[in-house]
Amino acid sequence: MNAAGAVAQVHDITMWGLFMQADLVVKSVMVLLLLASVWCWAIVIEKVMRIRRLNAQADAFEESFWSGGSLDQLYDRIGQRPEDPMSATFAAGMREWRHAADRGFGSAMKASLQQRVERVMSVTIGREMARAERYMTFLASVGSVAPFIGLFGTVWGIMNSFTSIAASNNTSLAVVAPGIAEALFATAMGLLAAIPAVVAYNKFTTDLARYADRLEAFSGEFSSILSRYLEERGAA
Repeated sequence: MNAAGAVAQVHDITMWGLFMQADLVVKSVMVLLLLASVWCWAIVIEKVMRIRRLNAQADAFEESFWSGGSLDQLYDRIGQRPEDPMSATFAAGMREWRHAADRGFGSAMKASLQQRVERVMSVTIGREMARAERYMTFLASVGSVAPFIGLFGTVWGIMNSFTSIAASNNTSLAVVAPGIAEALFATAMGLLAAIPAVVAYNKFTTDLARYADRLEAFSGEFSSILSRYLEERGAA
């Protein structure tokens, strides 16, 4: 009975059994890949919610911006505490505009005001997009490195299997199969971590690039409004 139990234990091919039978190096690889996979899914969930929230906030802001109301009133309402990148971009441009208005619109100032407003909005967009793209590098790293980490665990496990064959002087499949199964399990975990990371990285890169284009388009439209206002003042 004890011998049969020992054989059953050797041939335990459940995920937990494969993990418990692996040596320390392969176990470390599996734990590392599991942690990377869990962290990737946490980032995926956070990014899905964040991108959805950013688009909803941008929709709400654009509705207020194009409603025909006063831009000064809109700035007074959100200027000190912008809640999203588009509001922050608008607030940065209006802040620079008001600073120039307080000193008066001289001819020399008009020539450089447009460029300054565009510059501060561009800097704000870059800063806000850097925040939105946080942890994207980790997804890219896991997607590219995880398969190789799993492969390292596979190679190590297969080396141990061949060592077991040499030590036991037995070429039976029953001797080598458990080690090979453990090794392949490490590869599977590497792919399990890498595939979602790559898919999520590509999806979020596209979504964030589309959102960045939306911010750039708004910045250009707002800059055009200010430029038109300056021209009207110059004509007056």
